[in-house]
Amino acid sequence: MFKTLRMLLPVGVICATILGSAAVAHAEPTVAEVEKQISAKSEELEKVVEQYNMINEQLAATRAEIAKLQETLGPLEQQAGQARGRVTEIAQTAYRGAGVSGVGAVLSSGDAHTALQRLGALNQLASAQNEHIYAAQAAASKFAGTRKALEEQQSIEDGRAKTLEAQKQGIEAELSKLNELKIKVRGSATTSGSSYNGPIPSIPGSAGVAVTFAYNAIGTPYVWAASGPNGYDCSGLTLAAWRAAGVSLSHNAAQQWNQTAHIGRSDLAPGDLVFYSGLGHVGLYVGDGKVIHAPTFGDVVKISNVDMMTPYGYGRVRT
Repeated sequence: MFKTLRMLLPVGVICATILGSAAVAHAEPTVAEVEKQISAKSEELEKVVEQYNMINEQLAATRAEIAKLQETLGPLEQQAGQARGRVTEIAQTAYRGAGVSGVGAVLSSGDAHTALQRLGALNQLASAQNEHIYAAQAAASKFAGTRKALEEQQSIEDGRAKTLEAQKQGIEAELSKLNELKIKVRGSATTSGSSYNGPIPSIPGSAGVAVTFAYNAIGTPYVWAASGPNGYDCSGLTLAAWRAAGVSLSHNAAQQWNQTAHIGRSDLAPGDLVFYSGLGHVGLYVGDGKVIHAPTFGDVVKISNVDMMTPYGYGRVRT
């Protein structure tokens, strides 16, 4: 067939055809194609990062519970030890105090009825101390069981965190390759950013503090699992903005959704949170149809239209 083709076409045409086909097969992707791949991979990374943030929040809570239980266990064990000591002392006083004469002292203080009353009183006192021992031991046992359950939970969460870390590293490796292509086709892997020098809207109250913080964060690099000051991920930025206003939020978009009062689009006011991508992304509404957010890998904190993506919902931070 190739001989037939040579007979029908000039050599130059054949070479051009073959080389042209090879060029098509090895053509570099366009900037738009690379950006699309990076956007898809970055969205995948952001979901993993938000899961990682949630696990870290859960781990911190579990460790705090374990520490609190540990503080409670010490006094309980001390109480049980003290109660045992008192029972031993009672037993020694009643039955051994001064050898055989200890019992005689109890019995020789009057008639038999009085002696029995004294022995009964000692017995009741010892029983009461035993009850304290049993109660303290039961409480200590309960707390020890709870601590064990929490430690097992911590172990599970540690394992999940390691799995997510491995996923994150895999995605970042793919993004690194895509960025190499981005450098070839565009000349730069990351979006350059500068700080905001324009007017900042004057918003009263704590919402105004959060909004001002967000404006001042514009141009700061996106850094996964970071909440400032040198980098932010999406929920890290909203956390830091409201932290500046004295309000505590979790470092996770889904948890922030649960911590806010859900409002309608028409009720949006500066300082409210806007959620996207199935609670995989969040930004801070600053008014005039704009949000400030930490977009994705290789980007910086920026101001964007509230409809840059289809919003999932809107939340008002409880102050």
